[in-house]
Amino acid sequence: MADQADEVKTFSTATASRGKIILRLLALFALVYLFILSITLLGDAFNLFGKGLAERIFQATSNPIVGLMIGVLATAVIQSSSTTTTLIVGLVAAGSISFESSIAMVMGANIGTSVTNTIVSLGHISRGEEFRRAFAGAMCHDFFNVCGVIVLLPLQVNFNIIGKSARVLESVFAGFGGLEFSSPLKAMTKPVASQIVALTGDSGWITIAISIIFLFVALRYIVKVLKSMVLARVEKFFQRYIFRTPILSLLLGVFLTAMVQSSSITTSMVVPLIGAGVISIQQIYPYLLGANVGTTITAFLASFVTGSHEAVAVAFGHLLFNVFGIAIFWPLKRIPIWMSETLAKIATISRLYPILYILAAFFILPALIIYLYN
Repeated sequence: MADQADEVKTFSTATASRGKIILRLLALFALVYLFILSITLLGDAFNLFGKGLAERIFQATSNPIVGLMIGVLATAVIQSSSTTTTLIVGLVAAGSISFESSIAMVMGANIGTSVTNTIVSLGHISRGEEFRRAFAGAMCHDFFNVCGVIVLLPLQVNFNIIGKSARVLESVFAGFGGLEFSSPLKAMTKPVASQIVALTGDSGWITIAISIIFLFVALRYIVKVLKSMVLARVEKFFQRYIFRTPILSLLLGVFLTAMVQSSSITTSMVVPLIGAGVISIQQIYPYLLGANVGTTITAFLASFVTGSHEAVAVAFGHLLFNVFGIAIFWPLKRIPIWMSETLAKIATISRLYPILYILAAFFILPALIIYLYN
């Protein structure tokens, strides 16, 4: 009788344990959905009053520094490098801007897209060490792009290395077109986001407020659920299977971002994992590089549809900027990682510092440079 009672008790305990795991997994999926929805809403909100502005400032000048800043500011406003590069492709196809001007703009778009995961890291701002890790992870993406621009923009201006290479590759794909692709995550979140935007009366500010609330709620509880699911086991899972090797991590970044068509989403999704200590900044670095490559698929699809040779060359320029950047700063990964970790330490001194950095780097400085040069 005692043995039977023990067996029943063991079975009940195991069943209850499995039930808790299932509930936690369901909660995690729901929170991830809420997280993705918040980013979709954030992009929709900025589109309500930002997209027309972006289209106007794109045509402001052919100065490469200003072109770079236009790419940064437009992407920070729209919250999507995919949208920015698609706009650039469309404007080049229409003859509104030159191919040469577009290269600096797509470089700026790469920098501007990291504003989203930097904002996401602020969800951890009240928890010191967790915030330091999360902010460093977000900034690593930013500094990789910044380092790439520092090296490649002067080479592009003086020798047109990206432009010439892009035109050669474009000639191989001459006459190729008509491709279409739908993002599965957009299909899942866009209808809900559209309903929420409609309920706000198409108010950009109200939509931003809702998206930020969703974002902070999702981030807060994603970390709690991850920690409750035995952090050591989760850490082993990611280390053994997901981010086991740098190449696997890079390919995962390429594949997920190509499927989602948003590096903002795929890079932001790992920020809570870095903050929770599940993965390290060294493990996530190749994934971030892969995300940069994966996000170029949107510009390709847009350029193929236009049927414009110049537009296809822009898409190849975007890809080559990232490929050249990876070739240089994967072996030299210590540089962007050190820069991000150093800034993260400074950011923990005061909660005001990371907010000032976001405002200055992505909005104030680009807008000031554009104003001064025009």
